[in-house]
Amino acid sequence: MYLTSEKKEEIFGSKGFQKKTTDTGSPESQIALFTFRIAHLTEHLKSHKHDYSTRAGLLRLVGKRRRLLDYLYKKDISRYRAIIAELGIRK
Repeated sequence: MYLTSEKKEEIFGSKGFQKKTTDTGSPESQIALFTFRIAHLTEHLKSHKHDYSTRAGLLRLVGKRRRLLDYLYKKDISRYRAIIAELGIRK
């Protein structure tokens, strides 16, 4: 599997998205994880153009990330701007 627990720890811990060591549910952590998964699926679809089930999963992930970003935008604009700048995501 492409997303091992070590890779998750690297995603969560290295960028400082976690508030404490066991934090995996904050919007920042989830957005970071979704961004990694979206990048991986995008690379997969570049070589497998007719993999429609993966494409549907990718679109679902993009929607989830968008909803989390919208939530963060409404809740705390400074956290939203920080996560956008850190991950290089644009609206």
